[in-house]
Amino acid sequence: MSDRPALNRRGLVDQLRSLGVAPGDLLMVHGSLRKLDLARATFGEGGAELILDALVEAVGSSGTLLMTMGTDYAADWVNERPVAEREGLLVGTAPFQLAGAAVNKEVGWLAEAFRQRPDTLVSANPSGRFGAAGARAEELLADQPWDDYYGPGSPLHKFSDWGGRILRLGAGLDTVTALHYAEYLAEIPNKRRTRWDYLMEAGLEARHVWITCLDDSQGVADWDGEDYFAALLKEYFALGRHREGEVGTARSELIEAADLIEFGARWMEAKLSAPA
Repeated sequence: MSDRPALNRRGLVDQLRSLGVAPGDLLMVHGSLRKLDLARATFGEGGAELILDALVEAVGSSGTLLMTMGTDYAADWVNERPVAEREGLLVGTAPFQLAGAAVNKEVGWLAEAFRQRPDTLVSANPSGRFGAAGARAEELLADQPWDDYYGPGSPLHKFSDWGGRILRLGAGLDTVTALHYAEYLAEIPNKRRTRWDYLMEAGLEARHVWITCLDDSQGVADWDGEDYFAALLKEYFALGRHREGEVGTARSELIEAADLIEFGARWMEAKLSAPA
């Protein structure tokens, strides 16, 4: 199937170039293999590797790719229970092994395929886990905060400051991880916070650990209607400050991260209310 129009490496690189992806780019990728028509059900094996190879070629040896990953944690259900109950509930569960842990299933197979590539580095935070490959991957992931892993000093902070660009390949409107950094920048009173608990492997023992951060699951403030990232992104796209086109068969967008984050922080200040 590799000779189908555009669904080969050369065709995909040409589409990425037409969209504006350039050598040396620091690119954060969100993608749907199904929308790209590269899912196994329609394309067969190798669709994820095909688009990843095209992305590596498009940014070149001086470029860097970044993806959000999270982790597939079997005992994550305890984080839906009151904090005081969690340590007891974790007793007897399998300790979490960060090294080699799969990507959160909600993130998708493209990120898992990226994690498994030999050149991909993975950050050491189980909640705010990122993968990166390329020229600036090591410094991008270095010294990620344990708490507030999307905030100041995080890979998202560096990504924004270093001129990063967001590439959305058929991703849902609520899929823009960089906007979590905007939640830290937005001046909103009483932002909602949360805590994530884990039983982590520590040598021959297991250790109960937890992470505190702004609530990146339910949102930092009250909002009626669809996911506020989606509402925000619709308004941003209406300004026409991004580039859009087709990659594979997916409607795709290329966005300057710092511009979207600044817009997002001001939008949140104007539209979101303090939690009740």
